[in-house]
Amino acid sequence: MLKPGETADSEEIREFCRGKIAHFKIPRYVKVTTEFPMTVTGKIQKFRMREMAIEELGLEVASQIETA
Repeated sequence: MLKPGETADSEEIREFCRGKIAHFKIPRYVKVTTEFPMTVTGKIQKFRMREMAIEELGLEVASQIETA
């Protein structure tokens, strides 16, 4: 989420990360949003964000892979 009046695109975010964090931690996908899915108590629903990203990016097959 960007502050009011600020602009950025996904490539700018990745470029900012280069040299600051390990290359394998640089995000593959970046989405700028205006609001987050929230619970009644005001917490961000990370599981809903994950589900929305899987739908938008068409990663249904990859999301079924079992990891540790």
